[in-house]
Amino acid sequence: MIIREIRTNDANSFITLIKEVESNADFMLMEDGERKTTPEQQMKLLERFEKQPNSIIHVAEDNDHLVGYLIAIGGTAKRTKHTAQLVIGILKDYRGKGIGTKLFNSVTQWAEKQGLSRLELTVVKDNIAGVELYKKCGFEIEGTKRKSLIINDKSFDEYYMSKLLL
Repeated sequence: MIIREIRTNDANSFITLIKEVESNADFMLMEDGERKTTPEQQMKLLERFEKQPNSIIHVAEDNDHLVGYLIAIGGTAKRTKHTAQLVIGILKDYRGKGIGTKLFNSVTQWAEKQGLSRLELTVVKDNIAGVELYKKCGFEIEGTKRKSLIINDKSFDEYYMSKLLL
């Protein structure tokens, strides 16, 4: 298993990975089939990420196949450039095998080198495995976003979590 920074030539594989993760996950923001990003659009997004010093995407690769990702989207306003919002996704067959921890460790090391002091994310309260992973990686619950998402006609609360660095 290799954890590495994404490359622009990963655009096709990356959009396929994201769509596959969303099709097999109960608590992702977008539902199966909702994402309409084309490989060309994904390439442009990756090129934009390369130009932002406080944003990055790390991927997990197994035998030349992308199996997971952790996106760090840096703040764009002067007052938020020290932060990054995180989004993680791992293929169903690869969950529970330490890949999430490795991705978080890798992105945390990168964030510290970039001088970021805050990483943040949201997670559906009912996503017990996700909440436990984030706590294990040093994230703390800051608050609750009540009725934040509606999934299959049911409201779900989300935790707002953060990890302070430096």
